Amino acid sequence: MARSIYNDEGLILLGADVELNETMIKRLEMLGVHRLYIQDSRADDIELHEPISDKTRAEALFTIRSNFQKFMDEAKFGRIQNNVNLGKEFRRVLDTIIDELKSHDQAMIMLNAIQGADHYLYQHSLNVCLYAIMLGSALGYSRDQLGVLGMGAMLHDIGKTMTPQHILLKPGKLTEEEMAIMRQHTDDGFRILKDIPNISLISAHCALQHHERLDGSGYPRGIQGEEIHEYARLIAIVDTFDAMTSYRVYKHSALPHEAVEVLYAGAGLQYDLEMVNVFRDRVAIYPPGTTVELNTGEIGIVVDINSSLPHRPVVRIIADADGQELKDIYEIDLSKKLNVTIVKVNDGLFLR
Repeated sequence: MARSIYNDEGLILLGADVELNETMIKRLEMLGVHRLYIQDSRADDIELHEPISDKTRAEALFTIRSNFQKFMDEAKFGRIQNNVNLGKEFRRVLDTIIDELKSHDQAMIMLNAIQGADHYLYQHSLNVCLYAIMLGSALGYSRDQLGVLGMGAMLHDIGKTMTPQHILLKPGKLTEEEMAIMRQHTDDGFRILKDIPNISLISAHCALQHHERLDGSGYPRGIQGEEIHEYARLIAIVDTFDAMTSYRVYKHSALPHEAVEVLYAGAGLQYDLEMVNVFRDRVAIYPPGTTVELNTGEIGIVVDINSSLPHRPVVRIIADADGQELKDIYEIDLSKKLNVTIVKVNDGLFLR
């Protein structure tokens, strides 16, 4: 192992420098881990930078999980917990996240951490928060604005704690009736957040409106354009991107550039075009260390990002089109080789 794997509380499942065996690999698959960072001499010079520290990630995931679990426990009895300290607990974590992201806010964001998929909701909530703060910072938001936005992003799906678990975790397509119940999470989220001290009403509206779309095709109210709060329009973009690129029980993850293409297909209609443009320019859709297959059939490792064309990185070729490992590896800058494209991210291994 080149990097540690974490569970949904931010605790280490399997540490770096451990030598894998078949039993470990099968256990990781059962835990929903489908990609790993593996030590490889051909990639020793690649450095992977997380946007936040392991300590901050663990604290954030613990805060999300412990508070969401309390709401889930109360929901079993048809109650909504009135946690007056919720705002303070999340604000403390958010302040640290904002500080760490702002310390390198000109860098492209790369979410490299490998997580077990014990509960998608917790990791998704953190990812959406990180993407949202990064995007808000790039749009020039003040620290106070980032705090409100970050709170809304981290808690945008808190209403799902009211959703029955058999629907929330169903490994297949939802029925129309189940979908209607699932969609109630936006209203439930607003009801939970609107009266909690230290949480802005705007943050509560992020929970309510993050599934609204510019053309009125969203829910719960089908509002349009400027009727949707700016922060909710922003969260809609990063929520869609992270949902598409995350592995779920019922679907494989999309390639990052495929998710960006979906956003662009809806830009100006469902999603804010300016925000999509900024997001594309700031997210590393192929982080260094990612193993990719090219349309030539060759296998390579992403070694560097072209900030002006993040979907066309520099790739170090390690195997030919027949899958034979190369003795003399070389690099291709896809920003200069426009006829060569990435067609697949390796489902099994990431290399370091």
